[in-house]
Amino acid sequence: MFNSKFDLTGKTALITGAAGLLGKKHAIALLESGCRVIMTDLSENSLNEASNSIKKKFNNTDIIPLQMDVTDLSSIKSCQNILLSKNIYTDILINNAAIDPKVSNDNNIKNSSRFENFPIDEWEKQINVGLTGAFQCSKIFGSKMVERNSGGVILNIASDLSIIAPDQRIYKKKGLKDAQQPVKPVTYSVIKTGLVGLTKYIATYWGDKNIRCNALSPGGVFNNQDKEFVTSLTELIPLKRMANADEYKSAIQFLCSDASSYMTGFNLVIDGGRHVW
Repeated sequence: MFNSKFDLTGKTALITGAAGLLGKKHAIALLESGCRVIMTDLSENSLNEASNSIKKKFNNTDIIPLQMDVTDLSSIKSCQNILLSKNIYTDILINNAAIDPKVSNDNNIKNSSRFENFPIDEWEKQINVGLTGAFQCSKIFGSKMVERNSGGVILNIASDLSIIAPDQRIYKKKGLKDAQQPVKPVTYSVIKTGLVGLTKYIATYWGDKNIRCNALSPGGVFNNQDKEFVTSLTELIPLKRMANADEYKSAIQFLCSDASSYMTGFNLVIDGGRHVW
């Protein structure tokens, strides 16, 4: 029997970075719970492709694609004004937009990803998207939730690397000197850890306004990565596998609905047990 606390009928959610692998899954999860979903992303082409693929399975009127740049405050405000002009109010905000730097076989990229060589312009660019973007969206859409006095949910998508350091050994390539070895950049850890701090701040700041703020920290999602990398990573996971992209949908439904009505300021880590070791 369906638990009515998971029912999001009549609610509207806005997802940033909605054209990405998990962004699309977040949208589907909410649509399956009866929610109307505003899918936003920087790339209009990717956004339209993602929303059109989902519209084939759901009512077109329940999906609204909007191009938005989370690093540009005027872009965020413009999207909010477009929605308000249609009497659409955001009940749920999922801060999902991020730059996930991939470890590359290119020596120049590998060298620049290392801590001692990491460029300041790349630091600023990635933090602007993943952390400042979440702050700005929370400020704009969260303030409207407060103004309406109707409560709301803010969910920040962090990572298991919000509570553990990246194990750089899983990226190592044979035949390369230490100074040339690829690494997960420092920005990813800083951003995801910062999102947990932002979560706790918002949870206490707007708690008396009935606005709940939590974080979801996924582990690695299988997406046809290099076989050697997958093998190295799964050795660090008690369940001995990476996550499937669909395995976070239930957590999204839980955290965005009244099923988690007494949970706020929490970082839900779902990583196959990796952080336990």
